[in-house]
Amino acid sequence: MDIIDYLARWGHFLFGITWIGLLYYFNFIQGEYFKEADGDARVDAFTKLVPRALWYFRWAALFTFLTGVVLLYFRGAGTSVDITIGATLGTLMFLNVWLIIWPNQKILIASNEQIKGGGEALPEAAGAAPKAALASRTNTLFSVPMLFFMGSSAHLAGVSGLGHGGLMGAETTGLIASLVIIAALQANAIFGKQGPMTTVKGVITSGLVLTVALWAVVDML
Repeated sequence: MDIIDYLARWGHFLFGITWIGLLYYFNFIQGEYFKEADGDARVDAFTKLVPRALWYFRWAALFTFLTGVVLLYFRGAGTSVDITIGATLGTLMFLNVWLIIWPNQKILIASNEQIKGGGEALPEAAGAAPKAALASRTNTLFSVPMLFFMGSSAHLAGVSGLGHGGLMGAETTGLIASLVIIAALQANAIFGKQGPMTTVKGVITSGLVLTVALWAVVDML
């Protein structure tokens, strides 16, 4: 069991680094490039570059999630407040990839392939782009507190409100409040707008603010 536990942890790190690295690439580099690139360059990138990057992106997300499930099973870590928050954020990020980002990116890829072939853009592409962008921005937002709480269970165990092993009493109140905040942000990812997350600076700042807010909620309630 020890070797399975370690391999799951190693795989979780490996796939997680790949997934989050590509998430940051899409949001901090590729997205900003597309804002400045001309039409032909964007079409060429969407037909040659983006599909390759999205292949690694979505499968890394899946295997990060699966190795995380294995870790929770073998280590029984799902009862701690911080791991529960981190796992919830990671699960929502995984679902956003496969249920929102990838389906809408497929539409954009198909649309750009038609344009490159001399045809017209798909009508649904106009609606697909903002949906994929909002979910991607939300995942970037979630990634900051997700990584914080995943690490805090082991490395901030002595800090009040973090690293606790059970979900009892006041800890439950803080957890529930945190999950309500996360649920509201996830609802915005489906039905809302980017707001302050429109810019790179905005989404990074929002991620840091969310991390502090969730930490404060867990610590004080």
